[in-house]
Parts: sequence; structure tokens; C-alpha cells
Amino acid sequence: MNHQEKLLEIYRFISNGSHKSMKIIAEMQKLPQNILDNINLIGLNCFKQKGVYTVLVTLLTHKFLFPEQDVRSHQHNLYNGFSGRSIDTQYITPTLKNLGLPSMAESGWLTRSLEQPFPYTMEYKGKISGKGVKNAFLSILNFLEIEVKAINQKKVSELLLICLLKTVIELSSKEKLEFIRIQELDPQANKKVEIKINDIVFSLQEHFYCKYTTKGASKLPVIAIYAIYELLIKEIARYKNCSLKPLGSHTASDRTSRSAGDIEIYSIEPDNHLLEVIEIKYEKLIDKHMVEIVKEKILRFSPERYLILSSVNVKKEDESDINRMINEILNNHQCQVIVNGIFPTLKYYLRLVSSLSEFINCYSGLIENDQEIDFEHKQKWAEILAKIIITQ
Repeated sequence: MNHQEKLLEIYRFISNGSHKSMKIIAEMQKLPQNILDNINLIGLNCFKQKGVYTVLVTLLTHKFLFPEQDVRSHQHNLYNGFSGRSIDTQYITPTLKNLGLPSMAESGWLTRSLEQPFPYTMEYKGKISGKGVKNAFLSILNFLEIEVKAINQKKVSELLLICLLKTVIELSSKEKLEFIRIQELDPQANKKVEIKINDIVFSLQEHFYCKYTTKGASKLPVIAIYAIYELLIKEIARYKNCSLKPLGSHTASDRTSRSAGDIEIYSIEPDNHLLEVIEIKYEKLIDKHMVEIVKEKILRFSPERYLILSSVNVKKEDESDINRMINEILNNHQCQVIVNGIFPTLKYYLRLVSSLSEFINCYSGLIENDQEIDFEHKQKWAEILAKIIITQ
């Protein structure tokens, strides 16, 4: 049995209700209450502290499979250590994604506070955020490795994993929203529903710029532009026989994800070449350094067009240099670089599509299913969507 198989076994065990058996409940009641409280705290923070929760799932799973391993030594370079990050990247995070549970882009160990080259003892110096989260995380591992007898560590690690995933699964099911879809025709009045472009733009601005308590809002403009391209490739002649590359992780670097930008459009015929790339910057001025990075990507991936869209403006003092660089890229590499704002671009493209309702529904569907978008972002869109529907 590998880590993925064990994680799936636990997931099925919880999903079919087997964790409610008298035997399991009795075994869990033998665990110290402070440890159960700590597990519950990590589980309740699974959306805000994905790194901690993912690392703990990895370590508990590994402890079950290899009970002789002190899982606090989470790196090979530590004494009697192992590579927790490799296990997470290969087995845990992909499985969590497939199950629709909170997950990191690649690994919990990409969180700076968790990748420090020191064992996860109570003296661990990494600055893990979240009230009580650091102490809870370290206390669980200290209990498992120090207080539990070696002969019982395999079983206890399994019980702790069941407790953790039970909390996460329950929380995830509560935080799933299904957005109402806007109908193209009003069934009562038997006429086309009228939606104004300005109303859509104002709604998106409200969604992007709400003061959230969790990270992730920077992906919202990417999803909005992606939604409009889903319609453009079906309706605009330029994008005939084109395909959109599936929307990837917004937290992974382009180098890691091997992508040319946030959104990529490929011309399927005749040679499946990269037609267009869109890079979206949230609350970042477009400067000449940004364009220089884009030039390197153009050299590597050879798109025909490259759009840099920002929620703010071009850096004033860099305007002349940017224009010069754009001309050089076109002359030397036959790629047209377009610099523009996110909202002017959205307004222009919304004028081109045949159904504004379909755009809203596409955006809602992408928000609904994106695992990097937190519940409060989805909840905010549900509120905004309700207002859009009422005003029609």
C-alpha cells in the first residue's frame, strides 16, 4: 500500500460512515482531549492554513505506513530523515485535489514557514501563522512520537488521520456553493433577459476588490478573463479551431508549471501552435522589468500575441521604454505584445460576445469549481449574483 491508497482508504472509511462505529469511537475517546482539540483546530483551518493541514496529512499517512520513522525529521538532510515534500507532491496533494478537498498547488512544503531545515519539535522556529495553529501542529507530532508507545504509533497515527480528515470533509461539504445560473430568456415574460455590460463590470470590481480575510483574490481576474475567452473561441473567427489550455494553479510559478502565462490559447490546426498568451497582474503596475520577463517567455514559447493585463496602470516613467521594447519584440520576434487594463479589456470583449448571461454563468461555474478560491470569495460572488438576478 502506498500513501495515495491509504489516503483513499481513509476517505472511503469516513464517507461510508464506518468512522461512526462504536469500536472507532471508543478508540478515539482514549486519545487525550487536548490532542483531539488540536486536530480539530488544524482541520477547521484547512482553508486558511492549507500548508499546515497538507503537511500533517502527509506525516500521519507516512507514519502509518512506516511506523519506525520519526516523521518530525521531514527532510533527507535531517538526522534519520525522509523527504516529506516528495511524498506530498507525488501522492498527497494530487489525491486531495482529486477528492475535491482543500489542497496546495504542489506541496505544503512550499510554504516558507514549513520548509525550514529543522525537525518539527516543540522548539521549531518556523513562523507558522494562525492563532494556536503552530502549537497544535507541533503538539500533535510531539504526542505521536514521544508520548505514544512505539507499538501503538501505527494505530494512533491512523486514528489522528481519521479525525483530521473527518473535520476537513465535513467543513468542505458545508463550504460548497452551487451558483444559480442566469437564464437567457425570461420564462414568464418570454423575452430575452437584458443585462448591461457596465453592471457586469461593476459586479466584477466588487468581487475583485472586496476586503477578504484570506488570500486568493488575485486569481479572480484570471478567471474572469478565462471565462470571456471560453466564449470568444466559440464565436470569433480569429479563434476558430483553437483551444484553451485548462486553467492552472495561480500560486505555482510559470517555470514550475511550464506555462507561458496565466491563460494560453492554442491553434489546433494545422500545427497546434501557441497562438495567444495572457498574463494578468493584480494590483501591480506594468513596468519595463515585467515586459523583459515577457520577452524571455516569448523567446521560449513563440506565441503570436502576448497580452499583459493589469488591474492598475502602466508605470508612468517606464512608458517610453515599454513602447520601445514592444516594437523591438514585434520586429525581432514577430510577436505582438499588448499592454492594457483588465477592465477596459473586459468591456471590449463583452461587446463582442453574443450572450452576457452565458459569460456570467461561465464565470460562476469556474468560481464554483476552483479549488484555490476560498469559500468567502465564493460566498461573496453568490451575494453579488443574487443582486444581478434581482435587478433583471
